Amino acid sequence: MTVSTEILPLDLPPLARIVGGSLLATIVVGMAGALTVAQGIDINLSADVVATAQNMLEAETQLRAKSYIALVMFGLEATIGIGLFLLLRPAGQLLAAWSLIVSIAAAILSLLGAVFNMNAAELAGDIAYAQMASESQRLLLTGLQATSDYTSFHLALVLSSVSKAGFFYLFLKSGLIPKLIAGWGLFASLFVSTAIILRDFIPIIGHSSVTASFMVSNLIALVATALYLTIKGVRTT
Repeated sequence: MTVSTEILPLDLPPLARIVGGSLLATIVVGMAGALTVAQGIDINLSADVVATAQNMLEAETQLRAKSYIALVMFGLEATIGIGLFLLLRPAGQLLAAWSLIVSIAAAILSLLGAVFNMNAAELAGDIAYAQMASESQRLLLTGLQATSDYTSFHLALVLSSVSKAGFFYLFLKSGLIPKLIAGWGLFASLFVSTAIILRDFIPIIGHSSVTASFMVSNLIALVATALYLTIKGVRTT
């Protein structure tokens, strides 16, 4: 099915390019942040809570930078969610609205990571905490911030993947982007959300090979969608 031009606004291609550009920006900013300021202080990149907490106590500036990057990511994710809703509501207004609400909830959960990292920056840099607590107590408090960052990130990833599954289904239904991209995006989004939930109950699913496979499949889907929307816009005939 292809959505006809009669039910699409005239400014749809520019809107699609804004969504595509924002999606590309989240990928670039996220990867750049992970490779620079997040090194050693992001529990989502390391399973060693103790080492991460110790690094965080020596990385006040990095933690503050990571928090502000999270603010930028929140703005981009909100732009993507609203843009996808506007693009796809003619194909299914209820599902588009539901996906938007879930995507905003995911963005807010991710934003909590900025709060936890800013808390850790205060623990690392404010001398008052050194006066009120021993080194081991500060390490414990910092470890709690790292753990909270981990849980908020993973819950956000589940919600974000579920919302994108809804959006990709509407892309598949509407024909606004190639069905191969939309179908792969739907598969990847469901794969990510399902694998993350199941690995909390079935340990073998938490194996690094499974994690790598769903992250790569999701990255392919997001990059392909972002490039198509940025370069081509959407099909309107």
